[in-house]
Amino acid sequence: MKFINYLEKIGGVDILGLTSFGIFFIFFIVMLTWVFKTDKRKIEEISRIPLDNPEQ
Repeated sequence: MKFINYLEKIGGVDILGLTSFGIFFIFFIVMLTWVFKTDKRKIEEISRIPLDNPEQ
């Protein structure tokens, strides 16, 4: 039996697919907005975190 046959027996499986796509799309838009609105100096500071680790 193929995997698609199991999915056909689950009620509301189409809603699960649309919901997961919606969550991914919203997350992608939020991250894209954050990247374009964040100050470039803040992004440089975040990118240096692994290099500026004083514990070593």
